[in-house]
Amino acid sequence: MSKMKPKLNMAALFLCATLMTACTPSDGKPESAQAVEKTNLNGPQDAKEIEAFADPLFAEVMKKHNVNGSNFVVVKDGKVLVNKGYGYADKEKKTPVDKNTVFQIGSVTKTFTGLAANQLADQGKIDLHEDIQTYLGGMKIPNKTEKKLTMFDLLTYTPGFDFPDIASYYSPEFANKDMPMKQFILDHMPTVVRPPGEAYTYDNFGFLLAGYAIENVSGMPFHQYMDKNVFKPLGMNSTSVRLTPELNNRMAAHYGLAGELVPMDWNAPTDGPQGSIISTGDDMAKYLTMLLQKGKYGDQQLVSEKTAEQMLTYQVVADKSIPQTTVGGFEGYRNELANGQRVVIKGGNVTGHQSLIVVIPEKNTAFSMSYNNETVMMSMDVYEAFMDHYFPETKTLEKPVYVHLDEKDAEKYVGLYQNTRFFFLKSKFSYADGKLLMETGTGKHTFKMITPLLFEDESGNKLAFKKDHRGSIEYFYYNSMEGNHFVSDSQKIHGKQPFSDVAEGSKYKSFIDVLHALDIMGAKSGTRFEPQASMTQSEFADALLRAHGWYGVPWTIDSTKRQMLTGLPSFDPNAIITRQTAAVMIQNLKELKPASKVQLSGQTDASAVEAVTALVSQGVIDPDTTVKADGSVDFRSNQPLLRQEAAALLDKAFGHYALPLPIK
Repeated sequence: MSKMKPKLNMAALFLCATLMTACTPSDGKPESAQAVEKTNLNGPQDAKEIEAFADPLFAEVMKKHNVNGSNFVVVKDGKVLVNKGYGYADKEKKTPVDKNTVFQIGSVTKTFTGLAANQLADQGKIDLHEDIQTYLGGMKIPNKTEKKLTMFDLLTYTPGFDFPDIASYYSPEFANKDMPMKQFILDHMPTVVRPPGEAYTYDNFGFLLAGYAIENVSGMPFHQYMDKNVFKPLGMNSTSVRLTPELNNRMAAHYGLAGELVPMDWNAPTDGPQGSIISTGDDMAKYLTMLLQKGKYGDQQLVSEKTAEQMLTYQVVADKSIPQTTVGGFEGYRNELANGQRVVIKGGNVTGHQSLIVVIPEKNTAFSMSYNNETVMMSMDVYEAFMDHYFPETKTLEKPVYVHLDEKDAEKYVGLYQNTRFFFLKSKFSYADGKLLMETGTGKHTFKMITPLLFEDESGNKLAFKKDHRGSIEYFYYNSMEGNHFVSDSQKIHGKQPFSDVAEGSKYKSFIDVLHALDIMGAKSGTRFEPQASMTQSEFADALLRAHGWYGVPWTIDSTKRQMLTGLPSFDPNAIITRQTAAVMIQNLKELKPASKVQLSGQTDASAVEAVTALVSQGVIDPDTTVKADGSVDFRSNQPLLRQEAAALLDKAFGHYALPLPIK
């Protein structure tokens, strides 16, 4: 998902928008504002009041985020209070969005897959806690742990796969192909490397595998199972796992972040339990109604009441105050916007479309929205405004009481961690003056301890450490929106056997050891790192892509490689790479800009001056690059890049460091 903004007070903004269009009665307040004050403490009750709230809200946020069209559905107490469209499904053709406009709902699909799996569990055909291989028709899952992988783990985003996005492929060409799940899964199989159930990682492959289990157990293709057992019982006649001609004709056009028209992507395989469902506002209203009515819609009971409740109850938490996932694909991010309510949410993002569903079980209220832009920011604005308007915080939040952390107790927390989904996101913890200090690629933070395992930063964001099966601190979850920390737990990085040819006192040793632990650069031969050896352009490119951290996400690989090579006069995989060529490739991926004026000495090719200047000014230099007496810096641009130097540059550019770093 995209980065999200800090919480804003949107309620005042939308009240102002109402004031501009409403008549003003004798007491000085507009009629719509009076309606807001009268009903907002009881939740949504009346369609006219909801529209008075939503109309200016959508006008403002759609303009703000370059969104051309959106639907909006509100359901309460078994009734659909609002089901309408805003703006254009196709701005070029001036086609308005209405309740029958089709959108790709992306990862909201996961909640439907969760429903289907729980449905089969209700029928005794799947045991959520049995080895998932039991339901895969002989397919084997590589597993380096001693714990079995279950359907429960898949549905709670805790399977422990090394590459959770390894099977995530998207392209316009896939919309016209029929690619079965089985062979695709076999060709893109990850490995279980963490004990299932131990760590939360947003996982696309887990839901793809869950969908295949549904297909195998039911004896029918996934899309047929969903049509027969989910969509038809709910009367969702405009919802499908696959793209049909009729639904494609009603599909909203797809637009990029700036509002530009973009082609529609489809995923591989063709049936995508992790994200391929398309639907309408009218159909999503039926789905929300079923969820709120404990699995029942009309005379159809899709899942038992107990199972329906379980689907909307958090099963995985970082701390009791930090919910993470249910056993139905729902999540708990942005819990600070819930205003003390139990809220489960699920967002979905595909190229040019974005969706969100929000369910508030105790208030028997839910809403959904889909729009033709991929920014997640608009949906979060609407979520915040909806909760502040209808379910405002009624309790004064108590300020936490902090506990002093002594240095010895801090030892179990300190160290380097890496996000279990987004490998580019690394964080290092150290100790100072009774607090934990965190340095990550997006900045530095100070944490005070509330209780053992639970900390709070200077902005009030919570961070919870988690223990592994041995009782050791192994993970943390940070609910800050900064840097995508909220998408997954981060795992502690443990050192590996040191190289035999890297001296203990080497000024490059720390960089080499970190890249070794992160599997970015390993031995060149046997147990030898060969720090003084040169590298080919291909060898450096491979290490750079791993350091960059997006190598486990297939849909980014080709574009990342193109970006890496931008501006190079040539790329010869077998040629020895120079320091300036490496600098250009690093700058391309890191997108560094000069942080200060730097005077370069020595010779640097004109095509590399900007890159070298950017790296030097940001402190991305090796220990042998120093400031001369006259203030100039010689990057040794045309010299071959040595392996130890590559380790230093890659660690500083893509490690946990907040740039710029001091230049010595």
